[in-house]
Amino acid sequence: MSLWKQMSGLIGWLALSFVVAALGGWGSMNAPVFYRELIIPEWAPPTWVFGPVWTALYTMMAVAAWLVWREYGFQGVAKRALQINLVQLALNTLWSWLFFAWYLGAVSFVEIISLWVAIVATIVGYWRLNKAAALLLIPYLVWVSFAAALSYTIWQLNPNVL
Repeated sequence: MSLWKQMSGLIGWLALSFVVAALGGWGSMNAPVFYRELIIPEWAPPTWVFGPVWTALYTMMAVAAWLVWREYGFQGVAKRALQINLVQLALNTLWSWLFFAWYLGAVSFVEIISLWVAIVATIVGYWRLNKAAALLLIPYLVWVSFAAALSYTIWQLNPNVL
């Protein structure tokens, strides 16, 4: 694969990742105000942490997908893993809307569990193809695990809101 095609692919995966981030961000536009109105557990991070963490995670997701795509393209054994990756990206975006825009605590919790399963499936698929790509998704899995616990707790603490 030519260097030009490799770099174009990286730019494409980064662009996709940040479009997903922007769509989720759009659904979370009122998150800072909404978050301040909620009862939050003591162990919740300050709101300023979320932006830098998500920026790093979306970048790692893009690089992971690019590593698999660069080696195998969007065909054969890689096609399934990359398709699952696309599903988890869609689920990632949807969660922000469910929780921050539509205030659906129970639905958003079920959805984040689905997201977690999709991330695990992506990691498993990538592991078979490119271990570095799979390892790049481990921090994402850890963060979504934390986010699931946090969103569940917030939902339980705020039953009249979520």
